[in-house]
Amino acid sequence: MAEVLGVGLTHYPLLAGADTHMANLLKSTLKDPDIPTELKDPASWRTLARQEWGSDEGVTAAAQHRTRLLEDLRKCRDAIDAFEPDVLMVWGDDQYENFREEVIPSFCVLAYTDTVVEPFGVLDMLGVPNVWGLPSDTTFVMKGEPDFAKNAVSDVLGAGVDVAYSYRPREGIHFPHAFGNTQLFLDYDNVGAQFPYPIVPMAVNCYGEHVIARKGGIARFADIAAGEQLDPPGPTPLRCFEFGRAVGRFARRSDKRVALVASSSWSHAFLHDKGWHLRPDIEADRYLYDAMVRGDYDTWNARTSKQVIEAGQHEMLNWYCLLGAMSELGMELSWSDLVVTEIFNSNKAFAVFA
Repeated sequence: MAEVLGVGLTHYPLLAGADTHMANLLKSTLKDPDIPTELKDPASWRTLARQEWGSDEGVTAAAQHRTRLLEDLRKCRDAIDAFEPDVLMVWGDDQYENFREEVIPSFCVLAYTDTVVEPFGVLDMLGVPNVWGLPSDTTFVMKGEPDFAKNAVSDVLGAGVDVAYSYRPREGIHFPHAFGNTQLFLDYDNVGAQFPYPIVPMAVNCYGEHVIARKGGIARFADIAAGEQLDPPGPTPLRCFEFGRAVGRFARRSDKRVALVASSSWSHAFLHDKGWHLRPDIEADRYLYDAMVRGDYDTWNARTSKQVIEAGQHEMLNWYCLLGAMSELGMELSWSDLVVTEIFNSNKAFAVFA
């Protein structure tokens, strides 16, 4: 029987950018004329937001935020290195990247061979320099395990969970950053070196009704008020949990040492309409974090798609997959951390299950 490790981490794009740009999403939001003026005034913000914003619009706090995130990422990498996996299977969201109007699968396993990744594609779109000072067209290779990925698809389909598969990425776009940044951040100190572990990406349609409507990104409130043409919903939280359970069973029966990884931040400010896109939903994230620490998956599975969307927790469907696998395999949380913020777009959780 194979050995399995569980890991949860963030793929926050602006961690790859310079500190001077880490609060750019909030700065962009503050330009939305349809957000009430009084809510955009830092004097009206909660204590944490005012402290982070400071006198330099978040630059000092960005360095502190980065330090905390890197400490947690290194703990995740240390756990992976100690485990010595044959392969990482990574759940991540496709944010209008590989999948667009042609097809939006609920779940899709990317059975790719070794793939060239341009890790700074999102930063280029945002006009943000990377923190390493590397050329914007820098690339690295993501090692693949296509036969193992195909076996996973066959096994999960046989278990009654519908999952698509892909043999080739879309041309003309950057590789989905949920997966590219997973490798980038786990190898933060050795960018450009060969990451030693193959990765099987498993794309989850986390953005659901907003994936085409908002192109996986930010909407202005005038457009929301005018009436969005929403897309069909994505998979429910419970269905993601079941997908995770099926992948967990496959990993356990395989002949490889498998690290199962959830890659995403938790609630996102730009998806939190009720918070005027100014801050993530810290309360909703803490509620689920505390339940995860207790091993209380019933609380997670009681959440509806509507509740997840209203809290801006779309990308947490990746973590539902991970927790489904951990529940199925009887694995326990050995370490975790929740990094909260009011100005850096998203709260970030980290976890290791053994």
